[in-house]
Amino acid sequence: MKSLLFLVLISVCWAEPHPNNSSLEHERIVHVQAENGPRLLVVAEQAKIFSHRGGNVTLPCKFYHEHTSTAGSGTHKIRVKWTKLTSDYLKEVDVFVAMGHHRKSYGNYQGRVFLRESSENDASLIITNIILEDYGRYKCEVIEGLEDDTAVVTLNLQGVVFPYSPRLGRYNLNFHEAQQACLDQDSVIASFDQLYDAWRSGLDWCNAGWLSDGSVQYPITKPREPCGGKNTVPGVRNYGFWDKEKSRYDVFCFTSNFNGRFYYLIHPTKLTYDEAVQACVKDGAQIAKVGQIFAAWKLLGYDRCDAGWLADGSVRYPISRPRKRCSPNEAAVRFVGFPDKKHKLYGVYCFRAYN
Repeated sequence: MKSLLFLVLISVCWAEPHPNNSSLEHERIVHVQAENGPRLLVVAEQAKIFSHRGGNVTLPCKFYHEHTSTAGSGTHKIRVKWTKLTSDYLKEVDVFVAMGHHRKSYGNYQGRVFLRESSENDASLIITNIILEDYGRYKCEVIEGLEDDTAVVTLNLQGVVFPYSPRLGRYNLNFHEAQQACLDQDSVIASFDQLYDAWRSGLDWCNAGWLSDGSVQYPITKPREPCGGKNTVPGVRNYGFWDKEKSRYDVFCFTSNFNGRFYYLIHPTKLTYDEAVQACVKDGAQIAKVGQIFAAWKLLGYDRCDAGWLADGSVRYPISRPRKRCSPNEAAVRFVGFPDKKHKLYGVYCFRAYN
């Protein structure tokens, strides 16, 4: 009997008042963290970084242990992973991974990204020769053993948003055709943030257009009857998300500066479209794209009252200084239309890339 009582007492002393297994597991985790010391922290010194196409940029990211200045415990290799967050926030695109001497970059980032490593706790990412597609939100993740933490940095590009519709007219692009239309005009489909910034800068356009997240929206600074009504407030109007294959709208494109020269070709006569294309080639250039005329107008202040052919068959001219007979009321890229390529005569805008 005494032996049995002794065993019961031992069992009672050994047991702890955990209500269930999950709480026991939780307490074990806390205990292990305490033994391993301060937890890993990842921080970005700046949440937003600004750059431009063709430039280089550093996305800041450093890692520490809480309450200490040490970079790591030394018992585990540090793994650094950079990914780009997509517009739906559910997918991530691999950009760069580093662990020890191993380095790997992915996709169109290959050969353009590497770690700065100015100190042992520096995981900042350098991106060289920036392209339009680099715009967006990037996640820096640092992993050490069982610990990890992340920080997010946004890369903004200096540029211009412009509405675009093809020769066929208003509302003729599904989402995939809209993406290609922007690429054809030296641009990419704009994000909501880019359209919102353009609206804040005065962009007013009544036609709804695709954005990169698959939504359809349009910016209004001057409310009026055909665009939601006179009594509505200014803003970016949202049509919501539509079928990317079947639904058809215009598109908002985004472009940035370029590595080349945009110019109006001085020519003794006006030209048909085919003659305009050949005139630019003869001058050592190519007929300019719509994105290039918008970039020259917005970013370089290009101003010319002469209407000229562009690569998509449209005729436009850029006005930075409004004046009589040349967009008297506003600075804008004026749209003449899509004239008959074989019979209508205009000047031409050319673009010569720098090597």
